[in-house]
Amino acid sequence: MNEHTRTQLRELRLDGMVRAIEEQATSTAATALGFDERFSLLVQAETAWRDDRRVQRLLKAAKLKVSTACVEDINWRASRALDRSLVTTLAGGDWIRNAQNLLITGATGCGKTWLSCALAHQAARSGFSVLYVRAGRLFDELHVAHGDGSFARRLAQLAKLDVLVIDDFAISPMGASERNDLLEVLDDRVGTKSTLITSQLPVKAWHTYLDDPTLADAILDRVVHSSHRLDLKGATLRDKKQDQ
Repeated sequence: MNEHTRTQLRELRLDGMVRAIEEQATSTAATALGFDERFSLLVQAETAWRDDRRVQRLLKAAKLKVSTACVEDINWRASRALDRSLVTTLAGGDWIRNAQNLLITGATGCGKTWLSCALAHQAARSGFSVLYVRAGRLFDELHVAHGDGSFARRLAQLAKLDVLVIDDFAISPMGASERNDLLEVLDDRVGTKSTLITSQLPVKAWHTYLDDPTLADAILDRVVHSSHRLDLKGATLRDKKQDQ
């Protein structure tokens, strides 16, 4: 194939096909195939290339705190009390397709953030849009958005995400503005998108933590009632060279 044709394919953004053509040109096995078979391989290569590029874009946009975390490396030791069946089901992604939530709780260092990133990583690999953010930074960002007039736009952006990971929820006192902002974020997502929340505080203590019965009822109604839960046990995994 001449360079002009390759250039045209690149202009059409068929880079995966160009790469496959170049590979076929040096393959003796490919020369034995008929036109239909070789063309089918080119289409498959282009599809795989696009899928890989999309996953890479999704992972970059996710901003995962632990970008290397993946479900294949989960530590299943008995002391962690991880429900292998539930985690395997979660990795399949049906909780996201059904717009359900996931709440991961446990003591400091037990692997909540790592596990949330592993499941978020798996979601991105499955084609879902994901964003990881620590709760404190999310509220800071929304506070700034109120001031510069971009709050509604930011809410709309968050509402479109298939999975929003809010890490370290309830790690510090929450004021009235943060409670209202959290309700706004969750209200836009209830029944349509999935939210993953990690916290040191047990879910049963969240109502008291929110310190406003009316808003607490509204917030918990939107996040708890359609959720899966993982309560991690065991000693800290930090500073240990082992899978989490």
